[in-house]
Amino acid sequence: MKTRHGIAAVLTTFLPALALAHPGHSLSDGFTAGVLHPLTGIDHLLAMLAVGVWAARLEGRLRWLVPVSFIGLMLLSAVVGMSGLQIGAIEQGIAASVCVLGLLLASAVRLPAALCVLLTGGFALFHGYAHGVEAPQQVNAMLYMSGFALSTIALHLAGFVAGSWLVRHQQQAALRWGGVAMAVGGLALLAP
Repeated sequence: MKTRHGIAAVLTTFLPALALAHPGHSLSDGFTAGVLHPLTGIDHLLAMLAVGVWAARLEGRLRWLVPVSFIGLMLLSAVVGMSGLQIGAIEQGIAASVCVLGLLLASAVRLPAALCVLLTGGFALFHGYAHGVEAPQQVNAMLYMSGFALSTIALHLAGFVAGSWLVRHQQQAALRWGGVAMAVGGLALLAP
């Protein structure tokens, strides 16, 4: 019985229905466009939920430091994206982040604290840049960034709550299979 609940929790967390694609947010309100951006792309949705689940599996200060580093570096790289600076392989980096986060969840490997923060921050650079590049032209940049930061925090929290529940109820198999599903999803995002 516990296993079915754990699997249901993982499926609810990791396999949300496919939403609308990123480009084309025609909202005039920058805040609303920002809030919706991370929610309307499976790549961002999976990665941000995974950061929360992974944080729930970590110990001590890493439980908050990993998501906070993601949000901080995501905002910084969004500014770079909005500036017009061209950087290549962003979509591949985003897909790789989903895949690697999935593998981290599937393997339950323990990494040094600095590497946890470095990996998460590195992933955030790709996601933030994409948020910045895809910002609607006629919106207030600060409102837009506030919106996607809020959505990211909510997704991290949702992942953290689900991950904490799975850890507390000793649903290691559900965590691992959720990670495998996420890694496969990341690989699928890399496909042309």
